[in-house]
Amino acid sequence: MEIIKNYFDKLSEKKEKQFEKLQELFSEWNSKINVVSRKDIDHLYERHVLHSLSIAKIVEFKNGTSVLDIGTGGGFPGIPLAIMFPMVDFLLVDSIGKKIKVVNEIKGALGLENVKALQIRAENVSESFDFVISRAVTNLPDFLKIASYKYSKKGFNEIPNGIIYLKGGDFAVELKNLKKKFKLYNIEDFFDEEFFKTKKVVHIY
Repeated sequence: MEIIKNYFDKLSEKKEKQFEKLQELFSEWNSKINVVSRKDIDHLYERHVLHSLSIAKIVEFKNGTSVLDIGTGGGFPGIPLAIMFPMVDFLLVDSIGKKIKVVNEIKGALGLENVKALQIRAENVSESFDFVISRAVTNLPDFLKIASYKYSKKGFNEIPNGIIYLKGGDFAVELKNLKKKFKLYNIEDFFDEEFFKTKKVVHIY
């Protein structure tokens, strides 16, 4: 939890308590349903929570923003961002029911009224959102085929509406043939931990 406060030092007491609960909740649920890799559960705040919050370093979502998290798994990046932005509406989707069960249990335990979680394929989500977020569920070209039609063009945030994708390693080839505008951010510019050396956020709009 301290690692979160290192980089986000103006958290309210409520947010701090919600973030503090994550370790216990994910450890408990992970022992029943494997939603976070076993070797990562001891590094939950660094490798999952803080990684998710790198999105908060490129945009401070304004109240009333709508966000779709595709392939949320155990709730990343959606759950940490929903704690950070309680007046933003999040829809977390995954095709695997047991993962959505965990997300709904954690949402309930934290009292996150701004989160809705559904077992549904992203292709079948009919609404439009301000932003689509995801953590490297597939290669970028395949992801764009699904996500490009899920966000509205008119926005009111500091950055244009679009896709915010968390990705590791070198994906220059995937970006080279991109027909859309994009901006690439190195997460190591935000966080000092070794884990983030090769991690990136790409904003496509």
